[in-house]
Amino acid sequence: MPAKTENENLGNNRRPAQLAPHVDKGLFGYAAAASAAGVSLLAMVQPAEAKIIFTPANIPITINGPVVSIDLNHDGIPDFSFYNASGMFAARRRTGDRPNLGFNFQVLYALPAQPGNQIGAITSFTKGQCAAELSPGRKVGPGKNFQPNQLEMFGISGDYTSPGTLNCPWQHNQGGFLGLLFVVNGETFYGWARVNLGTVPTIIGYAYENVPNGTILTGATKGPDEHAAVSDPPVLPAPQPASLGLLAHGAAGLAAWRRPEEMN
Repeated sequence: MPAKTENENLGNNRRPAQLAPHVDKGLFGYAAAASAAGVSLLAMVQPAEAKIIFTPANIPITINGPVVSIDLNHDGIPDFSFYNASGMFAARRRTGDRPNLGFNFQVLYALPAQPGNQIGAITSFTKGQCAAELSPGRKVGPGKNFQPNQLEMFGISGDYTSPGTLNCPWQHNQGGFLGLLFVVNGETFYGWARVNLGTVPTIIGYAYENVPNGTILTGATKGPDEHAAVSDPPVLPAPQPASLGLLAHGAAGLAAWRRPEEMN
């Protein structure tokens, strides 16, 4: 049997090397420090950044048309709905041989589409609840006035000889912002919807803060919570008023209406 070479003898006689005590302790210390650093890095990982989810839109709310709904968080479930109703009745009788006067009305409603959802509200001078018309940069969040029921955004009524009564008037054809509260899996989120008025009211955009109970500014389309920069969504050209719009024009000067600056 041939003799083993020197290299083979060395390979067969290998044994685990014993480190000097001070070297072994040093390596253990490095390992412990690295492990602690890893734990610290994990602890420093922040939760997902708060974001505003903005959806541009161009959705007309036609007179006596179908109910229009919006889905703020795009989960396939409508969150809020809008309805634009108009009608005319021969309700006011006149004496003698004069014909009856037609009674006209037009009203624009906003309503929650799911239980728990609510709409930003103000109290009118007649103590009624109206959907609040908010200007850009208003805070929408906890502590504001929200109502869980259908709210009027704009309403007029009267006949051909009188300016009629104006209820919950949004002030101009550019419209404004609605404050919105909606609930998903038991958590509350806040958002806004921009509605232009005119002959055909139109939803031109909506957004929400994706962190529960986070405050959002009306018109904010990006950035975390209430520190986001506010950008006013594009305004559609204001069409000429329809015939019922002329009725509203006569009532627009009513001094009895008081419009709070924001939901309170």
